[in-house]
Amino acid sequence: MPATIRSFPVLRRRQLRRLLRGLRAGALALAQAQQEAAAPSQAQPAYWYGGQAVIEGVMMRGRYLAAIAVRHPKQNIVIKEVPLNAALYRGRLARLPFVRGLVLLWDALVLGTSALMWSADVALEEEEDIDFSLQGVAGMGLVVVSLALGIGLFFVLPAAASAAVKSLTGLDSKLVADLIEGVIKLSLLIGYIWAIGFMQDVKRLFGYHGAEHKTINAYEAGAELTPQVVARYPIQHPRCGTAFLLTLVVLSVLIHIVTGRPDSVPLLLLSRVALILPIAGIAYETIRFTAKHQDNRLIRWIIRPNLALQNLTTREPDQSMLEVGIAALERVLAAERAQRPLAEARVTEAALGEPAD
Repeated sequence: MPATIRSFPVLRRRQLRRLLRGLRAGALALAQAQQEAAAPSQAQPAYWYGGQAVIEGVMMRGRYLAAIAVRHPKQNIVIKEVPLNAALYRGRLARLPFVRGLVLLWDALVLGTSALMWSADVALEEEEDIDFSLQGVAGMGLVVVSLALGIGLFFVLPAAASAAVKSLTGLDSKLVADLIEGVIKLSLLIGYIWAIGFMQDVKRLFGYHGAEHKTINAYEAGAELTPQVVARYPIQHPRCGTAFLLTLVVLSVLIHIVTGRPDSVPLLLLSRVALILPIAGIAYETIRFTAKHQDNRLIRWIIRPNLALQNLTTREPDQSMLEVGIAALERVLAAERAQRPLAEARVTEAALGEPAD
């Protein structure tokens, strides 16, 4: 009896430890299963597809073509497929760090502007065909004007304003002047995005932006591309253009502090414009790096502002918007499977409720 009594606590501790180990293992397995179900797959896709919202539609871009899907006023989906430059998207340039960012950003800007113009024609039932090449006069003119306005508003104006504050207040610290310039940049960026979000047409555009993100997130998670499934995925995406803009502004503040601040106002403005391209290349690579390492806790913390800002540039899409986003991505994926570039752009239609391919 005494021996049995003495052994009982030992057995109980062993059983308790075994039970605790079992509970811990079960809890870890359950947590892992919940994380995998709730979050996008951490497996890196073969290619990172991207796109943008257009007027009543979505543009998706792959390696072989860009597909612009637009909801026609008659409610059918009109899709334009545009072949992409092989050297830019499948050649050596597409693999050169820093250089690839500048080339792809420029091409995406021209392509995106042309896609916006074409989508507006479809949404308004116009017949004009937009040139998607770099030779398109209308597209190129709009790109140049847009770039000039963007550079002037977000880079030249903050630098000039900070120089004025420095002169009027007699401020001696260049570091403080750079920080003032950075605050002005961030305020202009966030204020501009917030202000245009009140426009009804922009709200629709932001809804399609949300559809683009959800569609890409669903694809990268290996989910079925149906509106019901895609709707369950996050509306933010780490490779969003909004994230790129915020990263560009933040990096510009840091790099300007390191490179120094000229005393001459003309030289100050010239230096800000001259550094835009190198900073844009660094920002592009930063976005790629953070997107590739989302499983790192520090990276997830760093990209929180990027994801938070997207709450201003996205709206929850309805089912019809998701259908358009899915239709655009399916055309891109079909071209990826065929691995055969188009000889020329083509326009087709997908009836409501029918597959886009």
